[in-house]
Amino acid sequence: MLVSEAASGDVLKSAISEGAAEDAEVLVVAPALNSRVRFFASDPDPAIRRAEGVAQETAERLGEAGIDAAADTGESDPLQAIEDALVTFDADEIVLCTHHGGKRNWLEDGVVDDAKKRFDLPVRHFQFD
Repeated sequence: MLVSEAASGDVLKSAISEGAAEDAEVLVVAPALNSRVRFFASDPDPAIRRAEGVAQETAERLGEAGIDAAADTGESDPLQAIEDALVTFDADEIVLCTHHGGKRNWLEDGVVDDAKKRFDLPVRHFQFD
C-alpha cells in the first residue's frame, strides 16, 4: 500500500473490500515526496521525516482496524519506492492512495498509469480528498 497521507483501515477496506483487508498482510510504503524546490536543492530530510511519520501512522491505524501491517519509507519517486518494496515483500497487488488532482504532489502525477504499465501485479487506486 503506497500512501502519500496517513490512511485508515477504512481506506484500505474501501480500496480492496473489508474481507480482503482483514485477511491481508500489508506493507505500507510512504515515499519521501518532496517539493520541487527541496528536490532540486537536494534537501530530502524533511520529506523523509514526513514519510516516516505517514508510514508509521498508517500502519498503526491499520493495526487498530485489525489489519496486519508494517511500515516502510521509500524513495521520492513513488514507482521506485514500490519497486524497492517488492524486492523484500511478496505482494499480491499494489494499492495506491494519492491526493485528488489539485492537492497532488508533483511526483504523484501519472503514477497510477505508470504503475499499471511497470508492474505485473493488479494495481488499485484510492484518492484522498
